[in-house]
This record gives sequence, C-alpha cells and structure tokens, in this order.
Amino acid sequence: MQSLQLEQLCQKTCTLVESVADFIRGEVGKVGVEKIETKALNSLVSYVDKTAERMLVAGLSELLPGSTFLTEEETVEQSTGEFQWIIDPLDGTTNFLHQLPCFAVSVALRQSEEIVLGIVYEVNRHECFYAWKNGGAWLNGSRIHTAATTSLADSLVATGFPYRDFDTMHRYIETLQFLMKNTRGLRRYGAAAVDLAYVSCGRFDSFFEYGLAAWDVAAGILLVQEAGGRVSDFKGGDDYLFGGRLLATAPGVYEEMLGAVR
Repeated sequence: MQSLQLEQLCQKTCTLVESVADFIRGEVGKVGVEKIETKALNSLVSYVDKTAERMLVAGLSELLPGSTFLTEEETVEQSTGEFQWIIDPLDGTTNFLHQLPCFAVSVALRQSEEIVLGIVYEVNRHECFYAWKNGGAWLNGSRIHTAATTSLADSLVATGFPYRDFDTMHRYIETLQFLMKNTRGLRRYGAAAVDLAYVSCGRFDSFFEYGLAAWDVAAGILLVQEAGGRVSDFKGGDDYLFGGRLLATAPGVYEEMLGAVR
C-alpha cells in the first residue's frame, strides 16, 4: 500500500477509533460486578470490551474489505492475510472497571508481516496517537518525537507489573531495583499501549515489560519507531511482536536500557 493511501486510511481509522472511544467513555462507572467476566488469572472483560471490538471490526471491514483480524476478545474469526488488523478494543480494562484514568483503544494494521499503521487513543484525555509507515508519528495533528535523553540517569522509565506469569519475577524485581537506583523514577500505568504512546511523544524515555500479547503492543511499536525510537526484545532482537518481551526507548538510552533488561 502506498504512503498516500496509508495516510488516508489512517485518518479514516482515527475517526472510527474516536467514535469507539466515545462509546467506552460513556460506559465508565456503569459496569456492575455481575457483568464482569474473568478470562484468566487477573484478566477481566466486560460487554464494553466486546461491544467496542465489534464496532471496530465492522468499521475496519468496510474501510479495508477482505482484511483479516487478530483481536483480544475474539469476537470475529481470527485469521491471517495480506492485510491483518491487530486490535485491543480496551487496553487497561482493569483501570476502566476501577474508574482509573488510563485506558485506550489500540488498532494496528499489518501488511505482509510488517506493521504499517498504528493508532492508540487514550480515552480520558481525548488523545489520538497515530502513525503510518514512513509518515512519522502524530498526536492530535501535531508531529511527535521520542525524547532527546542520552543518559539512563536522566530517564523516566515505564513498566508493567507481572499479573499472570510469575516464572521470572525475581529477575524482573532485580531489574526494578537497578532502575530505582539509576533513573529518575519508575511508573506503572497498567496499559502497555499508552506506555508506548508516551514513549513516542517523549513523556517516557523507556518502557519494558514481559508477558505481553501482540494486540497490546502492535500499534505502539510503530508509534515509537516512526517517532525515532528503538524497539527490540530483551536480547536486542526483533522477536517483540509475538515474543511477549518488549523494550522501547528513546534512541539515546537504548543501549543502557538493553543492558539493564538483558
């Protein structure tokens, strides 16, 4: 797909995502305990996630007929093709259910194994982060870039606490101890898509987490890359979309952060 076509598709997708964000915002505080399902340990879902996903699938199917889907709630057949949408209809469901203000809609488009479009819409702040391949990264119409930070000591680092996979938690805690002593601080917002969006615009200098799914990070990966940042797995490789372990940083602190998590 050509850059101009991607840009036009991105703009139309942003409009769709914003309408879904409006729906989610209107449901804050309305989900009773009896309407919450537990998919797995500490993994919650409600009708809001599922309805938002169906809205996205319907709209994206019209925007790009014949495209396939990989979605968190599996409200549509999961399949691959030349064009595949990767969707998290509500990243930060636990925050949403507890009325904590950090949750987002995340939509990415993969063409022949390459992410070419990514959108993260932070619902509470009405912030639409978006990017298309070779088109840069944007926030509500303004170009964004990763931070110019060149030292880990000057960095603010985001992470996500383990909530299901505890097998390597001791190593994770050791990494936290090192970063507590060698950075400006650590933050845990509970929505990986937002963390990556904040790296792309320089609010965070780095983000790392393990136990992630593709729909958590697909859109944010492109945002960081198009904003000038670095993305890898914990070994410095490229197994980060489906590998579950992701590091995203401003370019000036990548090597130090990689050393910390490696």
